[in-house]
Amino acid sequence: MRSVLGRRVAAIAGGAAVTAMVVLTASCSSKEEPSETTETTTTTTTTTSAAPVEPTEKAPRLEPGGPNPFSPSVIAPPAPTATHPRTGS
Repeated sequence: MRSVLGRRVAAIAGGAAVTAMVVLTASCSSKEEPSETTETTTTTTTTTSAAPVEPTEKAPRLEPGGPNPFSPSVIAPPAPTATHPRTGS
């Protein structure tokens, strides 16, 4: 009997939540055009002096078939070979 009452309360609460979302969505949307807008234009003039541009170092070129300058220089040791304790291979 308790689970039936709980289900009914949950269903009513869920329905009320969905109804509230629909009502809020409908009330916030409007197709009315704004009554009157005034447009103001402001002009501002700012003067900035740019810092001198310095050349940057060139990135290494990637050529097809050539070495990859972005590859790591450290090479990991090969994985150890393990033998199975029963078969020995």
